[in-house]
Amino acid sequence: MQKTLSLSEEIRIEAERLHKNLKHLEYSVNECMLFAAQTLRINKLKKEKNAVILAHNYQRPEILFGIADHIGDSFALSVAAKNTKADIILFCGVHFMAETAKILNPEKTVLIPSLEAGCSLADGITKEDVLALKKKHPNVPVVTYINTSAEVKAESDVICTSANALKVIESLPGKEVIFLPDEFMGKNLQNLTKKKVHYFNAKCIVHEAFTPEQISAYKEQYPEMKILSHLECTPEVIALSDLAGGTSDMYNYIKNSNAKRFMLVTECGMSDLLRARFPEKEFINPCSVCPYMKQIHLDNTLLALEKEQFKVEISEETRTRAQKALDRMIEIGK
Repeated sequence: MQKTLSLSEEIRIEAERLHKNLKHLEYSVNECMLFAAQTLRINKLKKEKNAVILAHNYQRPEILFGIADHIGDSFALSVAAKNTKADIILFCGVHFMAETAKILNPEKTVLIPSLEAGCSLADGITKEDVLALKKKHPNVPVVTYINTSAEVKAESDVICTSANALKVIESLPGKEVIFLPDEFMGKNLQNLTKKKVHYFNAKCIVHEAFTPEQISAYKEQYPEMKILSHLECTPEVIALSDLAGGTSDMYNYIKNSNAKRFMLVTECGMSDLLRARFPEKEFINPCSVCPYMKQIHLDNTLLALEKEQFKVEISEETRTRAQKALDRMIEIGK
């Protein structure tokens, strides 16, 4: 007969599990004990409610390694959302990501832990901006970065992520594209394609903070270091980088590289993830925090799942139009 564990014993076992996953980030067992009761409760609720938790790479370590069922960039999480058999999708990311999950899963309940988890890029462009650009450049296909609202996606021909943006652009007919909404990514993509890229003027508050002077100073201190920069950084930063791409590109580069030291020019959470996954490698992190991503934590995640609150809702007309653009991205990405 199997012994029934007390709650305190369950929490102790949970803390040990967390420590195994987080020890490379210098979390002690006692520190894991501080939030073990929450992760234990969340993981139990997931089973009771047939829920799945999707977490972006930039999330806090206790979310990534404590409760997440799928971890990845926007593209990977889009595919995971589309393929899930769960009744509830709880998205530990920013609002446009939860919207994307709802677009792909209209029959499922999609929750986000905080309504404050926005995005400077998504907030930087409106449906009206897209319509104005389409009027200015008639018959030019619209490639829209996934960091946008459902309304903006609905006015687009195809969605892209930082990992597949160039592939999407090159897959389209014609010699021109409208790229939305990231100005720096648009400029960086222009340097990689022969097509004319008409870009917008929105920026990511995380990646625009990095400067070439900052990167050069680190490079001088660690000349053998590989510099991996997000495509949302300025062209000047990208020019100093060994890799320019999305977070999945960074992960794969590090996984396949013989180098021992890397600098990630992106949000701090990515370094936390990679330090845990590749403890034998060293990461230099200039670190810029996304205040929107960090709106998500265990307290509001547990509350969202308990109360099934902050449901994502999209009108059916907007959703179906946005889904066509997203499905096209997923098809190109295969």
